[in-house]
Amino acid sequence: MYTAIVFLPLLGSAIAGLFGRFIGARGSELVTTLLLFVSAALSCYAFYDVAILGHSQIVRIAQWMVSGDFEADWALRIDTLTAVMLVVVTGVSSLVHLYSVGYMHGDPGRPRFFSYLSFFTFAMLMLVTANNFLQMFFGWEGVGLASYLLIGFWYERPSANAAAIKAFIVNRIGDFGFMLGIFGVFFIFGTLDFDTVFRAAPHFVGHTFHFGSWDIDILATLCILLFIGAMGKSAQFLLHTWLPDAMEGPTPVSALIHAATMVTAGVFLVCRCSPMFQLSPTALAFVTFIGATTAFFAASVGLFQNDIKRVIAYSTCSQLGYMFAAAGVSAYGAAMFHLFTHAFFKALLFLSAGAVITAMRHEQDMRRMGGLAGRIPFTWATMLIGNLALTGVGIPLLAVGTAGFYSKDTIINATFTAGTGIGTYAFVLTLTAAAMTSFYSWRQFLMTFHGRYRGAEEDTHLEHADAAARAHDEPNSDHPHGHVLPLSEVHESPLSMLAPLAVLAVGALFAGAIFDHWFVGADAHGFWRNAIAFAAGRNTGEENIPTWVEFGPFVATILGFAIAYYYYILRPELPARLAARRGLLYLFLYNKWYFDELYDVLFVRPSLWLGRILWKLGDGRIIDGLGPDGIAARVLDATRGAVRLQSGYVYHYAFAMLIGVVALATWFIATGGLR
Repeated sequence: MYTAIVFLPLLGSAIAGLFGRFIGARGSELVTTLLLFVSAALSCYAFYDVAILGHSQIVRIAQWMVSGDFEADWALRIDTLTAVMLVVVTGVSSLVHLYSVGYMHGDPGRPRFFSYLSFFTFAMLMLVTANNFLQMFFGWEGVGLASYLLIGFWYERPSANAAAIKAFIVNRIGDFGFMLGIFGVFFIFGTLDFDTVFRAAPHFVGHTFHFGSWDIDILATLCILLFIGAMGKSAQFLLHTWLPDAMEGPTPVSALIHAATMVTAGVFLVCRCSPMFQLSPTALAFVTFIGATTAFFAASVGLFQNDIKRVIAYSTCSQLGYMFAAAGVSAYGAAMFHLFTHAFFKALLFLSAGAVITAMRHEQDMRRMGGLAGRIPFTWATMLIGNLALTGVGIPLLAVGTAGFYSKDTIINATFTAGTGIGTYAFVLTLTAAAMTSFYSWRQFLMTFHGRYRGAEEDTHLEHADAAARAHDEPNSDHPHGHVLPLSEVHESPLSMLAPLAVLAVGALFAGAIFDHWFVGADAHGFWRNAIAFAAGRNTGEENIPTWVEFGPFVATILGFAIAYYYYILRPELPARLAARRGLLYLFLYNKWYFDELYDVLFVRPSLWLGRILWKLGDGRIIDGLGPDGIAARVLDATRGAVRLQSGYVYHYAFAMLIGVVALATWFIATGGLR
């Protein structure tokens, strides 16, 4: 069964990729989607069998590598952590496949697209079922390759190619740290097998190695190197710049990458390696700092973005920061709980945004929307549910709310009860981020669905440069930027796109209430068993939380909604005035803290300068000049001289013969040959 779960998506990818031209676009859609739904159904049973009944196991596929003392089997590690990820990955992916049938209708590259989607799912399943670091790295890099192909799917567009390359390169930076961590694990422990490494890790607590003039903790170094890989894949602070640009891919790709698969791989890595991280307070503090900073940073950037998909992308970045903040204070169950609930409401938000974009003829700028609730009521309802879950709307006294209410509040409470300085830092930033999340989420919702319709207006009210830079979701749209779209032409999406929204909406509403007691409640120890580490003295969410802390997220949510409602419903003229002033804070946040510009100055331009120097001077003048080109030039010079001797005149040849005779006689005289 577990082998089928993992390899059915690969089978679908191979069929669509190799035989797509024979079975056609419709055949490729049916095959890949059907196999994904079978894999999802088997994953649901696996969740029941493993997480609920406790039938964990390791399924050996084959012996993979043997080199000296190094051995690595290809095996599937099936425990509660894996079971949760199987449901999340196959569930979201199958719904994205179904959604793509309607969204990608008419695209000539559908077989290739569905092949990429299924391959992405296979790589992610290989990652989450890995039983050793090497197998995890195989899935890790497979996901990176598939994301590159999907982001750059519309390769005719330079912006899509640039975004795909950017995602690939930034992830390679994080992957370099991940590789060093894996090398270090093998060097220290002599194996890459998870169980062996985790059992031996306590024996290395307090051990150091000498580097330069410092003695550095071994476990802290290994954990931080592994976490650097997680930072790249999960778009954490400083390695986050690829995530918003990934919006150049089709909306189903955005949902697949940002909801439950690629970006959550880093969270899964930290939770899988929690037995190691739990032994290193330094590494945990670093994880907490990066996670909390990311939650705050991404939420602040999302405040003034106008592209509907970019707002959700920065929301993803922020929510991933919440997960890492939870893992950093040893609340691994809370991190996985938020990963689980986040998959529902974030996929719902992205796919709902795709439905809006389709209805608006591939317009993504929210300033050209408004008043759409009456034209696309189903999409309005699903987007409303997604926002309620994202902002964590609920009633603290009754402990009743949407999925995000349970998981996000658990994380904020966990940072407060950590009782450490870094925990307090995380608590303040995550609580502040909750207010900002509420503002930009409801701002997006109100700008899109309420107020007056602005889609039939010209672009004169938009900044020229910003209007030119807006990205479309369709490369060959017959409605370019600046088009006038009457409200009467806005219509609901086809059933194949709406059905996945309904399923995800149910999860966004009820997943938190249903699974709360298992993930972080009274049954958490029995649910997770040995899949994650538990911090000594932590009661998995049952701590006595002060009332003001319990109500903090609720107040933040209400505050964010009130500000958004005032600015975009009661006084809709104010945002345009504030934007026109172009204040320093507005520009700083609108331009994403200028990280792209900073990296361009620090890394891109120096790299290009160095490349030109190596190309022109090193390769052109030195290597080619003294090597192949230089030798070839001298040969040509010699042949040109020899060619001049072949003039065709007899007296030239006679003169050459006379010179030869004189030279020969001179040689004999000089060497005494005539004596």
